[in-house]
Amino acid sequence: MAATVARRAGTGIVVNWDVANFFRIALANIRPATTPEESVELAGRAIAEAGREGAGIVCFPEAYVPGYRALGKAIPPPDAAFLERAWGALAAAAARAKVALVLGTERVAGGGLLLSALVVDADGTVAGFQDKVQIDPSEEGTYLPGSGRRVFQTGPLRFGIAICHEGWRYPETVRWAARRGAQAVFHPHFHEAEPGGYVPATFADPANTFHEKAILCRAAENTCYVASVNVAGLHAPTTSAVARPDGSLLCYQPYGQEGLLVAEIDLDAATGLLAARYRAME
Repeated sequence: MAATVARRAGTGIVVNWDVANFFRIALANIRPATTPEESVELAGRAIAEAGREGAGIVCFPEAYVPGYRALGKAIPPPDAAFLERAWGALAAAAARAKVALVLGTERVAGGGLLLSALVVDADGTVAGFQDKVQIDPSEEGTYLPGSGRRVFQTGPLRFGIAICHEGWRYPETVRWAARRGAQAVFHPHFHEAEPGGYVPATFADPANTFHEKAILCRAAENTCYVASVNVAGLHAPTTSAVARPDGSLLCYQPYGQEGLLVAEIDLDAATGLLAARYRAME
C-alpha cells in the first residue's frame, strides 16, 4: 500500500492515508497577472513547480491566459495570434516539466470569443479544448457559449472539465464526465472579492455563499473527485480545493495565499457509482 499526500507545495502540511492507486494533481492558486504577457510567465513558473512537485497534471483558473475579462479589468482586445504563441510556449513548458496541463484560457472562434480550457498532455501534445457551454448572465456580451463536452486522459487519470458557473449551478456538467469514466473533474473558476462580501476563513463556511458547498455536492452526487481552482486574491470568497468522491474535503488552499495546492487522489475511490445510477426525471 502507498501513502497519499494532500498539501500545499513547499510546506510541511501533510495528510496521509493508505490507498492502492493514486495520482498526484496540482492546482495553480496564483495571483492574476497584470498583462497577458505576464500571465504566460507566471503560468510557466507554476508548470515548472508542478513538475518539481511530481504532479501528473496542473490546472489553472478560468481564463488565466490572457486574463478574465471582468468589469474594470484592462485586458487588451482578443488576439488569436498571441493566444497561439502562448499555448505553444506553455505546451513546451509542460513537456519540459513532464506534467499535463489544464489551462484556463479563451479562444477566438465562430465570430466571437469563447471561454475555454486548453488540455495538453505531459509530452506537450495538445489534446484539445473544453469550451464553457453554460455562461453566466454577466458574461453575455463578452463571451459566447460553446457547445459539446468531452473527457480527457493523461496516464491512468481520466478527467472532465466544468468551468466556473457550470460546475456551481449545473450538476449535469460534472455528471456527464463521471458517467463516461472521469475519475476527476477540474473546475477552473474566477471569483474575486466583491464589495461588502463575506470574507471566509474556512472552506464551505456556513455564513458564506453556496459556491464551495456546491463543489462538495458535485463530488458526492457523482462519486468522483472535484478539483476547483481560483486565483489568489485578498478577501477572495472562494479558494482552490479538492473534494473526495464521498463529498468530504480532501484539502484547500488558505484564502488569499498564493501557491500551488498539491494533492494525491485515490483513483480506485472514484467509481462514478452514483453518476451511473442517475436517471433523469420525467
